[in-house]
Amino acid sequence: MPHAIWKGSISFGLVNIPVGLYSAESREEKFDFHLLDKQDLSPVGYKKISKRTGKELKQEDLVKGYEYEEGRYVVLSEEDFRRANVKATQTVEIIDFVDASEIHPVFYEKPYYLAPVGRGQKSYALLREALKKTGKAGVAKVVIHSKEYVGVVLAYQKILVLNLLRYSAELRKPDYLEVPEEDLKKLGVSDKELDMAQKLVEGMIAGWNPEKYHDTYKQELKTYIQKKIEAGETAKVEEARPEEAVRPQAEVIDLMSLLKKSIEQTEIRQKKAASK
Repeated sequence: MPHAIWKGSISFGLVNIPVGLYSAESREEKFDFHLLDKQDLSPVGYKKISKRTGKELKQEDLVKGYEYEEGRYVVLSEEDFRRANVKATQTVEIIDFVDASEIHPVFYEKPYYLAPVGRGQKSYALLREALKKTGKAGVAKVVIHSKEYVGVVLAYQKILVLNLLRYSAELRKPDYLEVPEEDLKKLGVSDKELDMAQKLVEGMIAGWNPEKYHDTYKQELKTYIQKKIEAGETAKVEEARPEEAVRPQAEVIDLMSLLKKSIEQTEIRQKKAASK
């Protein structure tokens, strides 16, 4: 059983549901790259050095301080962060219920699992099923590691998920980017081209199955690294041939032709998949 980040409650209206908060992210194998000196490949370390004495400090020697005047600090412990607002640090406080479909994925940042604690089983299940039936998400406030977040409580299979959101102010407005306007006729896009593009999209529609998608690049990188190991440190691994490299096209000459070919290839893949 993973360790709970904290234990508190989900609060909405007068209802309080005792829960534990758990990370929903899997700690899969990651490439552990080390920084090396280019001259002799010696490892480059990361040290916490006192700016006054130049002495290296250990984690247990460090505290958090708020600089209220230049050179003057208030030292804060984890207990101080909790005491500032006990309720906020122990509660997922739902303040609104909204249509889950209204929240654009650009706002989603990090998921956590919420699991019932003690006698919270019944109220937990009640909230979960109510969210499923209504298609709603609970917009909530929560403090994690001394920072307040806005998040949404969603029903996912048998569990409630707290997905932290980015604040609107944290998203850059895309006004500075040059993108085409929504008036397709001004861009010279014909109705027939739009119909073909829609047909291509419709031909590739599938049910959402998260197990279908994998990190293929990680495996390819591992294979490439193994080749370099087998070839020896100074050996040169064969580079990809020019025809294998994917080059961006400067301009699409015949959009209709590409759409038709894409639809044909999609139909062929679907027929092969259906025959298996």
